Amino acid sequence: INSGKRLNSRRRSKTLRQTYRWVFRVNMNIKKTALNSLHKKYGAKFVSFAGYEMPIQYSGGIIEEHKITREKAGIFDVSHMGQLFIKGENSLSEELEKIFPTDLKDLPINQSKYSFLMNEEAGIHDDLIITKVKEGFSIVLNAACKYSDYELLKKLLGEKYEMSLRDDLSLIAIQGPRAVNILEKVINGISKLNFMNGSYFNYLNENIYITRSGYTGEDGFEISIKNKDTEVFVEKLINGGAKLIGLGARDTLRLEAGLCLYGHDIDENTSPLEANLKWAISKNRIKENFPGSKKIQSQIIDGVKKLRVGIKPEGKIIARESTKIFDENDKQIGKITSGSFGPSVKSPIAMGYVDNTYSKENTKIFLEIRGKKVVASICKLPFYKKNHYKGEINVRN
Repeated sequence: INSGKRLNSRRRSKTLRQTYRWVFRVNMNIKKTALNSLHKKYGAKFVSFAGYEMPIQYSGGIIEEHKITREKAGIFDVSHMGQLFIKGENSLSEELEKIFPTDLKDLPINQSKYSFLMNEEAGIHDDLIITKVKEGFSIVLNAACKYSDYELLKKLLGEKYEMSLRDDLSLIAIQGPRAVNILEKVINGISKLNFMNGSYFNYLNENIYITRSGYTGEDGFEISIKNKDTEVFVEKLINGGAKLIGLGARDTLRLEAGLCLYGHDIDENTSPLEANLKWAISKNRIKENFPGSKKIQSQIIDGVKKLRVGIKPEGKIIARESTKIFDENDKQIGKITSGSFGPSVKSPIAMGYVDNTYSKENTKIFLEIRGKKVVASICKLPFYKKNHYKGEINVRN
């Protein structure tokens, strides 16, 4: 019996690896993060992602890494992402509000917000996390977009502010229910942070910035740290009980949590309202002027034609990206943008866009997989309830 379970687990891991092949792109000018040697030491299998050699999994496999993060603590090397810093006084907040649909003037110091860079049609050029710090703002950008984002912001802001896209810093995430206890033993005081808040902490006589945030649906932290200190720092987390986790499990974790992957679930042809992300646009900014504001206002009044939804296929078949979605009359009504097996929910799960008239929960739909129509239903997101720390207790929502 145990042998059968192990075989089944290996088969699922193989299926998950195949599922993620579409995420990774070959790049001849491959870059490496400061943790590359450590990844090799712990037996990582690498792929090319956004121009970087990145670990997709380690010896235990994607499912095991997924469970470790949900039950204990996982470490993610996300140093390929962009860390952009913009220095400036009060006028900077006003200038950035002309670019982002987020209330930045009233944002408290060390508070983070999820936001977007949009075009005039409200298409999402990138989604990002922006944090107000004492010197100005820090912005975490998607790896594939970071250079174009930098050039776009430079063009929009002009020469008035000092901007730097830092390549001397690594970004490390530790996620899971034990993350706070493990990190607290290395850096005292981090347990006082609330979700989407950050602060500077002293480590090896250096100021490092830590936010309580992440991309898994679990409680956790993201640490911006000098490249030269990163390997020793991560080894301390490993010695404290955390495990290195690859991009494969990162993808299943974020999908269970209903979080979008840029370039797949959202892109320049998708607006925040179509992506079901209206909550990320500050209410007092909706009627103000920023790129895409007119389109946003129009969609609020008239509604959207398509909407991102959760999808539960019946049975065990996985609906991969680009799978076509049909109604009962064999009319195509949408397509899948992300699909996988969800280890925590123990079933196939997917996200995609459907004609808004079919977006109601429990609506029966059909997925075209290998030439056959598979029954599925529209379901509420997320698939797995998030566990974020918001004070004295962990809040699931």
